[in-house]
Parts: sequence; structure tokens; C-alpha cells
Amino acid sequence: MIKLDQFLKLVGIAPTGGQAKLMIQSGDVKVNGTLETRRGRKLVSGDQVTMGGQTFEVEFNTDPE
Repeated sequence: MIKLDQFLKLVGIAPTGGQAKLMIQSGDVKVNGTLETRRGRKLVSGDQVTMGGQTFEVEFNTDPE
């Protein structure tokens, strides 16, 4: 799992955690098509995060190598 604010930083949508928090709290982020205002929302593989017309799918590499 990964938190929503961490995911936004990971994919390069937000340069800092503070910016991610503001984006989420301002209602700019949807998770699986639903508005999400909790920055600590835990994401799992297959979740889709939409921000500014772009959609990113959460994927975890489960291969140990």
C-alpha cells in the first residue's frame, strides 16, 4: 500500500508533500472516479488516481528480483 500524498509525489504530480496535501484538500484529486480529500488514503494495486485530466494506475512490483 501507499498513501495518496506519497503516490502523487512518486509519479511527479506534486513536487513536495505540502503541495500534494494542498492538491488533495482543494478537491483536485479523484481515486477510482470519486473525489478524495484524505491525503492519508491508502491506495492498493489497481486503484486509479485522476488529477488534472491525467489518470495514473497504482501498480506494485511484487517480483522480488
